[in-house]
Amino acid sequence: MKLTLKPGREKSLLRRHPWVFASALNLSDEILRSAQDASGSTVDLLAPSGSFLARASYSPHSQIRARVWTFNDEPVDKEFFRKCIRAAISLRSKLQVEGQSDAFRLIHGESDGIPGFVVDRYKDVLVLQSTTAGSEFWKEIIADLLIEETGIQTIYERSDADVRELEGLKPITGILRGTLPDSQIPITEHNLKFNVDIAHGHKTGFYLDQRENRHRIGELSKDREVLNCFCYTGGFSIHALAHGAKSVISVDSSGDALKLLEENIALNNLPADRHTTLEGDVFELLRKFRDAARSFDLIILDPPKFAPTAAHAEKASRAYKDINLLAFKLLRPGGILATFSCSGGVDAALFQKIVASAALDAGVEATIIEHLSQGVDHPVSLHFPEGAYLKGLICVKSSQ
Repeated sequence: MKLTLKPGREKSLLRRHPWVFASALNLSDEILRSAQDASGSTVDLLAPSGSFLARASYSPHSQIRARVWTFNDEPVDKEFFRKCIRAAISLRSKLQVEGQSDAFRLIHGESDGIPGFVVDRYKDVLVLQSTTAGSEFWKEIIADLLIEETGIQTIYERSDADVRELEGLKPITGILRGTLPDSQIPITEHNLKFNVDIAHGHKTGFYLDQRENRHRIGELSKDREVLNCFCYTGGFSIHALAHGAKSVISVDSSGDALKLLEENIALNNLPADRHTTLEGDVFELLRKFRDAARSFDLIILDPPKFAPTAAHAEKASRAYKDINLLAFKLLRPGGILATFSCSGGVDAALFQKIVASAALDAGVEATIIEHLSQGVDHPVSLHFPEGAYLKGLICVKSSQ
């Protein structure tokens, strides 16, 4: 099938951005009717002049109607995806990611040239997530290729992200290839051990994108009283304790996550008497700490995605400002705030403005000492800035 773009709408493709929205396509009713049966199939994208622009997957249900596989006039087949997978594996090898952890991202969607696919490696198990019509169309072939190219025999599928609904796809989870005796997999990160539940945990089981940030904030935790908010299974808490934090309070709304956190503390033989878990709403607990005049040396804010798209940015901005304002009030003079946003609808510039506004309303002076982002195994294509979704700031509150 060939789809022609409206005049002037080919500019993004000429800049090699891989998304084409429905409003950019010159679709007749006849083509639309035939396209409903073509979900995930490969289409040629043509300029208004009729010249070839790109080869893409087609999604009749999504506003992102086409996602580019290649800007070259080449076949999109099994060998095409083998080439992409080999390139992704080679990049991780060159970056020496395995020297830091035996759990890392192997394929990162558009930035690895395979839109809709996320593949994370947890030791000897691959966890695959398919989020688009195109990735669903090629999923079985990709699974076979992953086994051929990595030698890993077990693939677990976590295609349960909400964005699948936008593609007209139902959630799918379970074993895709091989066998899995236990959904909890032990991994090592910077010489620390974590049990990861790939079947029931957030995302594909663990926030692999925060690996380097966990280590860095751990280094800053020595001899400090730490508050870790939205702690999940405690990656930041484990690193803080391992680096000599005086005390750590870990807060999350999930009792199951906190239970796994306590198991991970025991797994690393860390001092449980220096750690406290609190189950509950982070916003409410921060207000209770404020009202009780509690204070901390280091506060970590790593909330869930408040703004999945730009349409949610305004509401998300209020939530980000609220928690950062409370955190600034709870910080001691000279204290450190490590604050993050993984929301695609909030870019780095907006996030910094939100945190600055929170400091202003809290009546404090603060200085950014580091900008943080996702790990190197989550690369960002120069042509796909949306891939830079994780933003982090390390701020120091004035001691005056």
